[in-house]
Amino acid sequence: MDSKNRYVVIMAGGRGERFWPQSRLSRPKHLLPIVGEKPMLTQTVERLGAIVPPERVLIITNAEQTEAVKKVCPMLPAANVIAEPVGRDTAAAVGLATLLVKHRDPNACFAMLPADHVIHDAAGFQAVLGQAFEAAESDDVLVTVGITPSYPATGYGYIERGAVTSEVSGRPVYEVVQFKEKPNLANAEAYIASGKFYWNAGMFFWRVPVISDCFERFTPGLWTALKAIDEGLTEGKALAGLLAEHYPHLEKISVDYAIMEKAERVSVIESAFDWDDVGEWPAVERHHEKDEAGNVIRGRGIVQSGSGNIVLGESGHMVSLIGVDDMIVVHTKDATLVCPKSRAQEIKALVKKLGEATENAGLL
Repeated sequence: MDSKNRYVVIMAGGRGERFWPQSRLSRPKHLLPIVGEKPMLTQTVERLGAIVPPERVLIITNAEQTEAVKKVCPMLPAANVIAEPVGRDTAAAVGLATLLVKHRDPNACFAMLPADHVIHDAAGFQAVLGQAFEAAESDDVLVTVGITPSYPATGYGYIERGAVTSEVSGRPVYEVVQFKEKPNLANAEAYIASGKFYWNAGMFFWRVPVISDCFERFTPGLWTALKAIDEGLTEGKALAGLLAEHYPHLEKISVDYAIMEKAERVSVIESAFDWDDVGEWPAVERHHEKDEAGNVIRGRGIVQSGSGNIVLGESGHMVSLIGVDDMIVVHTKDATLVCPKSRAQEIKALVKKLGEATENAGLL
């Protein structure tokens, strides 16, 4: 298939609650330079290089973030930034992406990519991206990219590979035996020891007719509802109006449950690039220079008699720590977080509690 038939759709509607207080609903993780000097979403778009030109890159986000997304991605046509009126999970987003790409090219192959992962090896990523496109174009399969695990992570889903089914540009394509949810440590260790498991990074590739058929067979109710949007686009109706009318009524389910775990023909290609989900504050220290005591300091900050701390200060505010170890201290103009690194997973629950207090709504 000619590369002119290739599209990329980036899902950028997350709230990034684990990076509060720097991350907010209107300025979540993917709109921030959590790692690097540019917003994570900007890095994601730029990383595509010449594989897919800007006019064939679409971003699905939400109404609160639309203008901010356009601002950090000026290389994309404004019409390529699409706002969901309400979040309905990833199956709805993939279904919407399928319709949008179909109306540009009904035989196109497109990728669904996350907005906020850290990948330093752009050339390696682009090579695998091209091979994944090739695999999806050469057969009626759903293709995903598996990340070679470097440790028994319990925070990621896993993909079990089976036999080699084909080869693209010298890289083997494996059948997917099954997808596994986030495991406990014992199971994660067993997965690593087997040598047959990858981390699931949520990168998918498929042709419009193939993924459309999967929706029709596995989630007929959702697909019927999506077809109302499809018919409206065919009639020339405005997308925003169609989404406002139909989107809130779509089934809320992840694409993993709705499609990937049910499909008979799913293939996986092993990654050949570095990758980090950077899912919570402790992960940032893997990508930033540390002082001699192992502290990561961004902005104005100083640590005296302390080690292993993550310190972030915005707007020139000085953040000072004395005699504490392994802490996260994040200061923004209207909120400050102080949290042991070992309890970073509790930040999401804290944000939920803030949301329940109406007087603190401005902090979300």
